[in-house]
Amino acid sequence: MEAIISTDFNFPNQKSKYTGKVRDVYSIGNDYLVMIATDRISAFDRILPKGIPYKGQVLNQIASKFLDATTDIVPNWKIAAIDPMVTVGYKCEPYRFEMVIRGYLSGHAWREYAEGKRTICGVPMPDGMVENQKFPEPIITPTGKAMEGHDLDMSREELISEGIVSAEDFDEISRIARALFQRGSEMAAEKGLILVDTKYEFGKRNGKIILMDEIHTPDSSRYFYSEGYKEKMARGERQKQLSKEFVREWLMANGFQGQDRQTIPDMTPEVVSDITNRYVELYEHITGEKFSFTSCNNVLARIENNINSFLKEQNF
Repeated sequence: MEAIISTDFNFPNQKSKYTGKVRDVYSIGNDYLVMIATDRISAFDRILPKGIPYKGQVLNQIASKFLDATTDIVPNWKIAAIDPMVTVGYKCEPYRFEMVIRGYLSGHAWREYAEGKRTICGVPMPDGMVENQKFPEPIITPTGKAMEGHDLDMSREELISEGIVSAEDFDEISRIARALFQRGSEMAAEKGLILVDTKYEFGKRNGKIILMDEIHTPDSSRYFYSEGYKEKMARGERQKQLSKEFVREWLMANGFQGQDRQTIPDMTPEVVSDITNRYVELYEHITGEKFSFTSCNNVLARIENNINSFLKEQNF
């Protein structure tokens, strides 16, 4: 299947279209969203020049499974997954920050730590830790959503003082995030994986806090293999992981970290194929199911037909 990197549909009762880093979101009427997980891939807040075949399907189907598996913790925006790459859900008023929760010292937190910093988002980190070590307990490190450029680390106090969220809502969202992370960690452990860190997005609908967007996907989360984790830590070796971090590592190894005047390295067919394979690998490990490579001569036509059929059936 060719990578789907853009869509341009016009659905009945469509009010607007929003193009995110990965998803194209169509607003239908006043209450509903059609979210298409494209095959675009981003890193360091930049969309890379080539899409990754089947990536959108992986993201959409993993997110759908975890949304269904956590409705007892918090209600979410999903109504139905109507295509391998499409979910329809309720429109919410989003909070302008992402709730990041970290169980291990990895990725951005480790890069900050390696520079000598011992707090992140106002949260202290113990001295003497090494990369990929487990925190005594998960820490919450929110990021404010930037209109453009990099998202910013923000503390609880900063989010509240800038009017982004009330203290009451932040504390409730923190409680929910910890419960979601615990559930995700348990489900990962059943499949021989460690949920290292992840991010959640929340909004409000009819006065209630709602979980939005994706959850526990390789774009929003980092996973390690449980097998060999302790041995690799003891030997100071890199962990084998399933996440988008390997894309960031490939970019950094080729001189790109999203800074001005840096050039994105050439994404050869081999690089693109390897990224697809890594996404499929994560899908199969985290779900315990064989990935079904959907075949279609015209994926865009399939998506459009499935969306139109659902909107007509539901009278949206």
